[in-house]
Amino acid sequence: MSVNKALLYVIVIFFYNFSTAQQLINGEVKDVEGNVLEGVNITIQPINFGTTTDGYGKFKFQNVTKGTYKITLSHIGYKMITQEIVVSQKKLSLSFVLEDDLMNLQDVVVTGTFEPRIQLMSSTSVSVLKTNMLQQVYPQGTADLLQNIPGTFVDASAGEVFNKVYTRGISASAEDDMGWYYVSLQEDGLPVTLSQYAYYSPDLFHRIDLMTEKVEAIKGGSAAITAMNAPGGIYNFRSKITENELNGEVHLTNGFQGNNNFLHKIDFAIGSPIGKNWFINAGGHYRIDDGSRDTDFTFSKGGQFKFNVIKYHNQGHLKFYAKYLNDYTNRYTGVAAVNWDNPTPAFGQSFSSTSLLMPGFNASIPDRRNLNQNNFNSFNPSKGVHAKDFTLGVAISQHLGNHWLLRNNFKFSKKIANWQTSISNAFVSLNNPLAYFISGADFPIGQVVFKDAKSGLELARINNSGILVGESFQYLSGDSLPNDAIMGTSAWYIDNEANELINQFILEKDINNHSITTGMSMGFSDSSLFTQGSYGYATYEPNPRMLQVTLKNPDAPIIMLSDTHGISNYGGLFYTNANAKVSQIATFINDHFKITDRLTVDLGLRYESIHHKGNKDRYAPFQQDGGLDGNTNTAYDNGMLTPTGEKDMFNFTYNYISYSAGSTYKLNNSSALFARFSHGNKAPELNYYFNNFSNVPILKKGAIQKIKQAELGIKYSGNNFSFTSTAFWSQLKDIGIANFEFEQESNTIFYTPIQLNTSTTVGLEWESTYTPIQHFTFRFNGVVQNAKATKWRIYDAGGTAITDDDQVMDYSGNTLPFTPNLMFNLGNEYHKNKISIFFNWHYMGKRDANVANGFKLPSYSTFSLGTKYLINKHLSANFIVTNLFNSKGLANFYGANSFGANANGATRTYIEANPDDSFIVFPVLQRKALLKLIYNF
Repeated sequence: MSVNKALLYVIVIFFYNFSTAQQLINGEVKDVEGNVLEGVNITIQPINFGTTTDGYGKFKFQNVTKGTYKITLSHIGYKMITQEIVVSQKKLSLSFVLEDDLMNLQDVVVTGTFEPRIQLMSSTSVSVLKTNMLQQVYPQGTADLLQNIPGTFVDASAGEVFNKVYTRGISASAEDDMGWYYVSLQEDGLPVTLSQYAYYSPDLFHRIDLMTEKVEAIKGGSAAITAMNAPGGIYNFRSKITENELNGEVHLTNGFQGNNNFLHKIDFAIGSPIGKNWFINAGGHYRIDDGSRDTDFTFSKGGQFKFNVIKYHNQGHLKFYAKYLNDYTNRYTGVAAVNWDNPTPAFGQSFSSTSLLMPGFNASIPDRRNLNQNNFNSFNPSKGVHAKDFTLGVAISQHLGNHWLLRNNFKFSKKIANWQTSISNAFVSLNNPLAYFISGADFPIGQVVFKDAKSGLELARINNSGILVGESFQYLSGDSLPNDAIMGTSAWYIDNEANELINQFILEKDINNHSITTGMSMGFSDSSLFTQGSYGYATYEPNPRMLQVTLKNPDAPIIMLSDTHGISNYGGLFYTNANAKVSQIATFINDHFKITDRLTVDLGLRYESIHHKGNKDRYAPFQQDGGLDGNTNTAYDNGMLTPTGEKDMFNFTYNYISYSAGSTYKLNNSSALFARFSHGNKAPELNYYFNNFSNVPILKKGAIQKIKQAELGIKYSGNNFSFTSTAFWSQLKDIGIANFEFEQESNTIFYTPIQLNTSTTVGLEWESTYTPIQHFTFRFNGVVQNAKATKWRIYDAGGTAITDDDQVMDYSGNTLPFTPNLMFNLGNEYHKNKISIFFNWHYMGKRDANVANGFKLPSYSTFSLGTKYLINKHLSANFIVTNLFNSKGLANFYGANSFGANANGATRTYIEANPDDSFIVFPVLQRKALLKLIYNF
């Protein structure tokens, strides 16, 4: 035999043996009713092969060498299966039946843990919202969706943004303008924003659409060691990633709300393989929304686009992802009410439809950040908040061999939030000197003329000469102004910008029964804030009109108290111009120790260092006769606050150690007990510097709040009944509290000195699902709790900036405000063949509206109803109604109906002395009815 023939023979034999060593695996997956399941995710380890079932429930793996493997099947709403298979023949046929997982307890979760873990065996309280549940609601923003998660308090009365979210009484610093203070809002494992401050919160840059596959929520517990400066909890929105064949969906939503205000929205998502082991998912939305309450402008418009590209290989994967958000929305202010015992609307307003926002107009207000430039800011309240977010990221997961695994997630984002809206909507009587002196004029007494700023028609002419000696004003001509008052409101202009880098690096090593995880989280943000407040003259009525106001005394020059749009006291109410650099660096280590097949323990430690460095302008009224334009007859620019050239610097570092210890005991394959104790910390956010130091040096850093939490729970996953129940105790210590105050005499807005306080909460959370008969499911979740202001002091400024009459009020032992004793969701679903129906009831118990316990917000219920019909294989229709019975429930309270008031001022003594006074409340949003057409391909 020649050499060439011999070589050819060897090659043929080699490839013959190689080909015969490759095996074929065929399989089929069905549910318990015998229906085939499409889209089941199937993986084989340790070779890291993956696929999904086709429309016939079939799957196939080729070129698998002989050996022993673990095959795992997972699908949304079904229990995961992991079993060992032996590949020894040329062809292997497999068949699987997936059981319903009523509460996703068999699902893998990645939130609140350093490694993916079955929810049933995690040693913390975890809740999951998956696609089927997300399709049942049309949330008015991110916060509104999260009220479906047990134990989560949500105030979403303001609309899509500017909401409050917290759990287990960890709430005190979660103010309305920083309502996510203790919790981390995440997308795919990283925070949406690194830092927070007034009017700059993560929900500004987050929207929900079809690119969200599921939401994982951790309440307290392990958040102390797994989140960046957010020990109160994590809400992680996970995106769709892998589709093994081209498919997608388009949702067209149309509906009406309130007084026939319309909503139009289009959502889309598409996924497909784009090469060998390469996959892409892309999607987004665009919507035009008139809003639930009445405004003369479109309340929200805009949308976002997201995509990710992922490459799988034998040892892991690589993912690139991006988001572009460009969106306009707004937020509702409060409504006036009377009757402290049973609040009812006042001054012709409605809990259902009144918004009291200024109407849209185009004004131009001087911007005095730079004294050497004559710059102006356009101001139009119809724009609300314009949020833009451009994010790019890359994530890797790489097996390094010998049981080592490396994971890294990095993203860069550029964020802009521009506010052009109104703040406050208080009643200001025409007998109140504030109505005139707030313009910035020296002595606006005499004959005052109010014109409609839009039409130019004179609405009223009054003589206010007697108000300084206690006499009433007098109408001279024209009709009266509604309610003999104007609205105490401010034209609020804010520029927020931030460039952020966030990275999380994790290294895992399995050693015997230990899974040890260590790594580092890093975040860097370069932020700037400019805030300017001017007064806005407007009628005090359900649909406010802007007022052009002049002082027209006989034989005297006409003094313009406002410009032609109704804006007055240009930039004279408040001024903030600040810059800050934030760095957050943390290192952590965690040991998940499997002591026996039933008992596991995990211990975690986190060291975090947060550095804030920045500066803040000092300011003073502009000193020039006649104000900014030098014209003594234009009073509206006389009081502008401008920088003095001096800056107050801050440069502080916060270091702390957090720890958490948990344990899980597996009773059997369907139930487990768990326990955890955590000690977390919350470093101050940038609002500590921006809000609390007005023209004074920033000499000391803020207090680090300390959070201790303990929980003990049980989880059970049965065939027709599943539940979790968690008893918890939480303590929040060193809470810095300062009030927002307004002094009428000097037209000055200020914050009171900070008081450090403590709260304690005990309670029981539960989550359950029950399927008594086929196709019919009950869901019930909620919390009972008792929250106390263990140590609580409030600084009372007495309504003036002078400190001589100040006092500190002690409310220790009172009930913690805005924490209901009972809160739950009860719902049911019916699904068979082409039709599905659901009905949900959300109950919010009574809540004290301030720490003085002077006023309680009544309990309320809201109901939602929906049905879905499958028209054909590709097309379905969905009808949803939220707040079905148009509940008038009150979600929030702002105190007395006067400019600059706050909730803490409404003490029992105040209410007894002022039983007929009006006050400001925030009702829940009105009924919304939507028809959604869904096309799948």
